[in-house]
Parts: sequence; C-alpha cells; structure tokens
Amino acid sequence: MSTQTADHTDIRATNLAAVLGHLRREAPCSRAAIAAATGLNKATVTSIVGDLLDRRLVRETQQTQNHVGRPATLLVLDGSAYATIGLEVSARGLTALGCDTAGEQVLRWHRAGPGIDAGPGKTIAALAALARRAIATVQSSGRRVLGITVGAPGLVNREGTVVLAAGLGWRDVPLQAELTAALGRPDIPVTVDNDASLGVLAEHLYGPLAGTPNLIQVTGDTGVGAGIIADGRPLAGHLGYVGEIGHLRLLPDGPLCGCGRRGCLEALASLPAILARIDDLGDGDPQLQLEQLVRRANSEDPDVTAVLAEAGTHLGHGIAALVNILNPEVVLLGGGYALLADHLVPAVDKALRDATIAPDAGGCTVAASAFPHTATPLGATAHALIPLTRGQLPAY
Repeated sequence: MSTQTADHTDIRATNLAAVLGHLRREAPCSRAAIAAATGLNKATVTSIVGDLLDRRLVRETQQTQNHVGRPATLLVLDGSAYATIGLEVSARGLTALGCDTAGEQVLRWHRAGPGIDAGPGKTIAALAALARRAIATVQSSGRRVLGITVGAPGLVNREGTVVLAAGLGWRDVPLQAELTAALGRPDIPVTVDNDASLGVLAEHLYGPLAGTPNLIQVTGDTGVGAGIIADGRPLAGHLGYVGEIGHLRLLPDGPLCGCGRRGCLEALASLPAILARIDDLGDGDPQLQLEQLVRRANSEDPDVTAVLAEAGTHLGHGIAALVNILNPEVVLLGGGYALLADHLVPAVDKALRDATIAPDAGGCTVAASAFPHTATPLGATAHALIPLTRGQLPAY
C-alpha cells in the first residue's frame, strides 16, 4: 500500500469514527447536524453515512419536528446486523452478556462454578461452552458476532495472559490464546482484560455518572481491583497492570494472601475474605453465600455488620492510596460491594477521609455502582467494539 493510500485510509477511519461517535451520543440526528458537530463537509458525511447504511450499522428514521411540517429524515444506530459478547470469570461463576451495535441487550446469563478449585483448564472449557452458546444465540437472531472480550480478575498483560489472579490461584494462564483455540472461530476475535478496568468502562459509558472524567470503580468479588478513568480516558499503564490495590500490604502480620504475602487488602476485605469470616452462610456456593450475607446485613445481624465495618475500614485505607495519587471525583463500589454498600460506605468514607492528605478527601465521594451484576461483561461488550469505534468497519 502506498503512503498516499495509507494516509487516505487513516483519514477515512478517523472520519468514520467521528460520525459513529456522534451518532452514539446524539442519535437521532440529521446528516447536517453530524457535519456541523464533527466539522466534516457534507459530501464526506453523505459518503460515510452511505457506507454505514450499506453495512447496516445505521438506519434512517423519519420524525416530525414540533409536530408540524414534513417529517425530517434522521439517522439512528442499527443493531440488527451485529453484536458483541462480554464474558466474566470470577469466584462467583461465569457471566455472559451480549449487546448489539445499537446498545440493546440480546442475552444475559450467569452460571455457578466451576469454582476456584477447578483450575484454569476446567474453567476455560466451561467458558468456551458458554461462549459457544452465546455465539449461537446471537447468530440465531440474524446478527454476526464482531468480537468477544473476557474480564478476568488480576494482572492481565497485553497478549491476554492472566499473569496472576491470586483469588483464582492462576499464574501465567494464556487465557486469550486458549479460549481462541477452544472456540475454533478465527473469524471472531477474542481479547482479555482486567475485570475492574472493564467495569469502569461500563460506568463511564453507560452509568448515571457517564462521562465523569475522573472516575474509579473498585471491585472485590474475587480479588480487589480498581478500574480507573483519568482525565476522561481509561488508564492502562505500560503493560496493562493498573489498579491492583488488592495487594497493598496494610497489615504486615495479617492473614495470608493468595499472592503469597501477608496482610494484603485482598486478604482483609475481598468478598471471599469477608465470607470466610462469617459463620452459618449455608451452601458453599459463593453466589448463594453472598445472597445470604446481604440478607443478614440488611437485617442488622451484629456479627455481619461488625465484619463489614472492619472490611470497610481496610477498603477505605486502600482507596485512600488511589485518591491521594489520582484525585478522582467519584469512587464506585462495584460487584458484591455494591450490594453491601449501605453497610460498607460509612466505614470506607471515614477511613478515606482520615487517610487522605487533601481536605475533604480531595472532593471525592464514594457510592454504589449502578451495575452490581453486569459492569464487567457490559464493559467487555463495549471493549469488543473498539475496532468499530476506531473506524474499522466489518467486511460485507
């Protein structure tokens, strides 16, 4: 490809991304409105929209302005042709979520197990089975799967290898490569990212605080991790190892952590650590135990509320380290923490304010996530759309 052709392709992709981005934020809207907002000339917008119509990524709709006059032809996103799949691996089980390119949910499933003692081989086999079922469901709706993204707890490098997931007992598991091989679908790209990083992406795009430029989401369902939006952009770091606050050592002589050290935040305040400290939670299934924990907390069981207050204090100290460095506007408690927020937030907030150097915790507030069950897989469906948002359109 010549330099001139490559430059033209890059410009075309940039313009496509601008048009799609405006439609995602502002649809329904007219071609003229897109041109005015993006700064592109009308001929360029008309050409790009024609391409998007041909590929069934947008469609036309007619709406009457102010109930008078001839209906105007407006453009909206079209979700009838394509979808992405988001998957999550956690101590509570496996979750699958599918969304079309207009943002509508087409499937949502959760299955318990295989359990943290199953090992990566059995877990990847179960994940592949869930992914195959999701692919079949999307295809039966007449849509094509553009990509699959998996959220995993712990350190995930840019090749999709889970370098360390202490809460699962995983080290150096090539999840992306093994899931791709197990699916046998080279036409469907598979990517893997950290669960908290995907969770905060969902909050930033779709939650009540969407667009907040400095936002953190902290989850603790398996380990304790933080997804970070800094100055409006996801923070990824040099190798992708961002937000691993679970391995801040708060008590050097504290309980043993899955990483091999003692006194990590994860060993003190993750949901598995909290569950392990409370008696009589019934069945050993972590999801059922969490449901029982929430019921007992809401009934003000003193044994439960005391454990949650202590865990909240540890969590607040961990969050304070992030707040001192990043000065976010909001820290959201995600996953199971969100279900327990009423009992965690007071202790988290007190410890945060005691441990931050800036007055009033630098203006930071702590709140519950709006997506306690789906933040990671929802963010994963958005992550799988990244090539599209960069103007890389699917082939006809």
